Amino acid sequence: MPEQIPFIDVDFIDNPEPRCPCVLLVDTSSSMSGAPIAALNLGIEQFSRELNEDNLAKKRVEVAIVSFGQSVDTVQDFVGAVSFVPPRFDANGATPMGEAVVHAVSLLEARKQQYRAAGISYFRPWIFLLTDGAPTDYETHFWRQAVDLVHEGESSKKILFFGIAINDADMGKLNQLCPKTRPAMKMRGLSFRELFSWLSSSLKTVSSANPGATGLALPAPSGWTTIDI
Repeated sequence: MPEQIPFIDVDFIDNPEPRCPCVLLVDTSSSMSGAPIAALNLGIEQFSRELNEDNLAKKRVEVAIVSFGQSVDTVQDFVGAVSFVPPRFDANGATPMGEAVVHAVSLLEARKQQYRAAGISYFRPWIFLLTDGAPTDYETHFWRQAVDLVHEGESSKKILFFGIAINDADMGKLNQLCPKTRPAMKMRGLSFRELFSWLSSSLKTVSSANPGATGLALPAPSGWTTIDI
């Protein structure tokens, strides 16, 4: 068989800027129904607007979204900020958090392979998880694999993992997943807008540097958490 030539995204040709990939892991279980899911939808809309207000971030930041509720779904595969259309979420189902993390890491690995094939440099990827509950797959191999992937990915500087607890989220289990150097952060009420404003500002800061840069100071979280990073 002839050797297969890797597919090169045409966007890499038009825009050879280094990429800063971020996966949003969004809990859409039934406990998020009502005000929480409505506030989440508004927050993600703001996140999209603010990324596009920065000329460099909209060329460099790529967003993917994985939801976990009735099932684990790639709601949005990696796309540049300019092309990102905020989805509208509905709440139903359980909380397969471990499976969602495993899926997110797989998405990131596939995207990094595409970067390498196209000769595109990239920043340390972000995984940003939001949940208001406890993992319903806690007793499965998915949870154990997720914990291993996050801890190994953090220690080898392959990923940056952030866990955000909403309302009555199980902080104990979430902190098992989060790296010890960056424990889970408790969101104040339903301040999704403030949270996503901080996330967009942080990604702007990272994307304005050079890939591999260390010691970057992220904006101080304000208005959405009482726990320091």
